[in-house]
Amino acid sequence: MKVLDLKCSHEHRFEGWFASTDEFESQLSRGLVACPVCSTTEVSRMPSAPRLNLSSARNDSAPSQQPQAKQGATDATAVQARALRFLREVLENTENVGDRFAEEARRIHYNEAPARNIRGVTTPEDAHALIEEGIDVMPLSVPAALKEPLQ
Repeated sequence: MKVLDLKCSHEHRFEGWFASTDEFESQLSRGLVACPVCSTTEVSRMPSAPRLNLSSARNDSAPSQQPQAKQGATDATAVQARALRFLREVLENTENVGDRFAEEARRIHYNEAPARNIRGVTTPEDAHALIEEGIDVMPLSVPAALKEPLQ
């Protein structure tokens, strides 16, 4: 199994696991490799070196002693991971009401429907109208990769 460091055209970094480098190239050419953050298929392979985990060669240096470029990449990866965890939690703890979002938000606000956390789709105009009515809404962009279960 090959673990490759990948990056999309929007600079999101992630790992991909493939049976071989040829299999990665095959999947990439067929548009099957997509960024888990933004779902773009414009993906490239990052240079990487093999890493040996040897107990005698442990590197116990503090993160502040890491080269700046690597630490910056690690920080960006950590931010992406936290954002994805947050989005997954939102998706797990809300009911998707789809296009009926504005209608259902009003029903909940005016006690015409049971109170619950919902998510869905609405126009910017409807979202603004909800805010003017005192109904709290928050736009949230969800990557397509999180909208469907992984296969």
